[in-house]
Amino acid sequence: PLIPHDLLPELFQYIGGVCRDMKSPLLHAGGMPDHVHLLISLGKTESIADVMLHAKRASSSWIKNARPGLATFAWQDGYFAFSVGHDDLEAVKSYFDRQEQHHQAKGFQEEVVAFLTKYGVAYDPAHLWD
Repeated sequence: PLIPHDLLPELFQYIGGVCRDMKSPLLHAGGMPDHVHLLISLGKTESIADVMLHAKRASSSWIKNARPGLATFAWQDGYFAFSVGHDDLEAVKSYFDRQEQHHQAKGFQEEVVAFLTKYGVAYDPAHLWD
């Protein structure tokens, strides 16, 4: 948990600018000190891999300079991406907004494993976290 909670709104604004520059607007964001959730409308000429590469690279540099003590910040290597339909946007936004309450009952890593299991995504637990 390296991201100060009070830094999250500024971080989301910064990531929003990166996404906007990639013609993939950030629609909503939420998170905790150990992870973030981004709801992005992926541009028609962009790949999720490119958007994530640029968002993570730029925001990592921004975080390192945002506060003393964050100079060694780094995102984990991977990311999880899920597509959602237009009818589910409000539910996703609500889920993002309830992160603190949600993670009192279920930790982030437990949640990721539950998603992978629910949707039948094969994974090797030895390589899931760095």
